[in-house]
Amino acid sequence: MNKYLHRVKEPKKYDYILIVIVGLLVCCSLVAIYSSLKQLQAYQSNIVFTQFRWVLISLVAVGVILYFGNESLYDFIEIIYKILLVLLIILFIDMVLFKLTGRHLPGGLIDDINGAISWYNIPGLGSLQPSEFMKIVLVIKTALIINEHNENKTENSYEEDIQLFIKIAKLCALPLILILLQPDTGLVMIIGISIVLMVLCSGIRKEWFLVFFTAIVIIVLLFLYLYFYQRNILNIFLQDHQLRRFDGWFYPEESVLEDGHQLYTSLLALGSAGLTGVGLQPTTIQLSEANTDLIFVIFGQSFGLVGSLFLLCLCFLLDYRIYRIIVLSDNAIEKYMMCGFLGMIVYQQIQNIGMVVGLLPITGITLPFVSYGGSSLLSYFIALGFILNASSKAKKLSDYVYD
Repeated sequence: MNKYLHRVKEPKKYDYILIVIVGLLVCCSLVAIYSSLKQLQAYQSNIVFTQFRWVLISLVAVGVILYFGNESLYDFIEIIYKILLVLLIILFIDMVLFKLTGRHLPGGLIDDINGAISWYNIPGLGSLQPSEFMKIVLVIKTALIINEHNENKTENSYEEDIQLFIKIAKLCALPLILILLQPDTGLVMIIGISIVLMVLCSGIRKEWFLVFFTAIVIIVLLFLYLYFYQRNILNIFLQDHQLRRFDGWFYPEESVLEDGHQLYTSLLALGSAGLTGVGLQPTTIQLSEANTDLIFVIFGQSFGLVGSLFLLCLCFLLDYRIYRIIVLSDNAIEKYMMCGFLGMIVYQQIQNIGMVVGLLPITGITLPFVSYGGSSLLSYFIALGFILNASSKAKKLSDYVYD
């Protein structure tokens, strides 16, 4: 028997464990959405069917991505980026028109939900949010930019790193500004964190890690100082409703009927659920945004500590399987891309679950693959398609045998 290893050609195999994990998360989503029906202010019995319809559409999208492969789809990313940019610009024009005249653009295709103009109303399909798909496109285009930059750079210097930062800023600046103006601060943070993580994994000089970390610490400390001692200055940069979310986080009991209501009722619902929960469609504690922002609370209230831990384990396993694919992949573009996808998924998980247990302020950030919402679900299934394509090419120990 030869001591040397050689690569064995095998049929294309995807990460089927990852597929099972996502399937379980989607099942939890449908159950939790069904359980949230009586929590909604208007009883919407069709939202479970609507979410299931988006699941089917998402599966078709994944099938298309797996059929064509990642490399073939990179050529279309620039076109999709420009289309989404135009759609965001139209939403911005509509927002300005609505503020000036109180009317939307003709055609009835633009939805205004909770004061945010972020959706297109597609007949027969429902609301579609271009910014959710822009976050996926920005991650893929950033991965392509990083890979091209690294292939062409001649030395590992600060100047080369700054050139990379400028290239990425030119790509992301306009979409992020348009999304921020909708307004959708949460999605801007999701995209920003994913892009920063990709940059940190791109091979830049290690000194930049210290710069980024120091900047984050300074921003957090400065915010806390201004919040507690110079709130009037903070009002220049943040709107009242944004600051009130921090009031509800720091003082939930004092503002239980106002901005601390969501956190207070979330803690009450989770704390009173016991080991196995109170069953489906609980009505003991009324929750707002039960099918979106507080979907984890609904699932925990229905199935107790056991259900909460089960959902947490699924989230952890999802993150681990993506991380494993990143480690085993030898394709630079896919490594950078999956770092971005993993960053946005982990951040959303931490923010969504952290806010309902009081560790983080309440925001409008949903739980990937679980919260209700067609655009968000479809966007993450698109990311899943690219990840599965990468998993089929990732190195595995079983790929090597002895002669």
